[in-house]
Amino acid sequence: MKCLELIQKLETLAPSGCACDWDNVGLLVGWKEQEIHRILIALDATDEVVEEAIRMRADLLLTHHPLIFKPLKKVNDDNFIALRVMSLIQYNVNYYAMHTNFDAAPGCMADIAAGRLGLMEPDVLEVMGTMEIDGKPVPYGIGKVGELPYAMTLKELALFVKERFGLPFITVYGEHAVDETVTRVAIAPGSGKNSIAYAEKAGAEVLITGDIGHHEGIDAAANHLAVLDAGHYGLEHLFIGFMADYLEREYGDSLEIHKTAAAFPAAVL
Repeated sequence: MKCLELIQKLETLAPSGCACDWDNVGLLVGWKEQEIHRILIALDATDEVVEEAIRMRADLLLTHHPLIFKPLKKVNDDNFIALRVMSLIQYNVNYYAMHTNFDAAPGCMADIAAGRLGLMEPDVLEVMGTMEIDGKPVPYGIGKVGELPYAMTLKELALFVKERFGLPFITVYGEHAVDETVTRVAIAPGSGKNSIAYAEKAGAEVLITGDIGHHEGIDAAANHLAVLDAGHYGLEHLFIGFMADYLEREYGDSLEIHKTAAAFPAAVL
């Protein structure tokens, strides 16, 4: 199929209008009229992922995080981002990013993450707007907040999150309360510093997120909000499997769908 046809399908799943104003989503490199036969899905367009896409002769690289975020003033081999862009163009690999639109759209990142935890009747944590689905306005936005299927201690929850998301480690802010029972939880995959205030307002006892700094973590714990920092990759890597399954269901008979072989980007030594 043409790249434009695939883009239209991706837009029905996670409309670009759901993205934050500061974000950069959509077809960032390539030709809308190019024929797409083989797709590689990854979280980030790293050197290893770009090389993998070229090696397998992918027609489209689909990632969550956008490779081009800040404006490129020059496109040459002095800049590692520009060099990746040049490589994609040189080998005719189109490049499409679904970032905060995928984070916020109904049925996407926030809902998938809440589903992994079994949150009951979750609400949007940070409402960004509404979109019409089956004739009804449905709120969309960053994160979810809801009740756990059963009460557990903070330590049990941390181990549960590690198991459900396949994490090698997790950082706990509020370690003084690891034996206290919690039921109301907020989850915001990605960088969650801005989600702390929303979690507190929503009455959450725990916020599960990533990229929490030392001061944000201890301040949240002081305000009786425990934080489980799973890292930025830790919660969002589910994008890869979800999109692979989605595209396989929709186009498995006509497209080759591949997931990146690139490993978890951090190591525990």
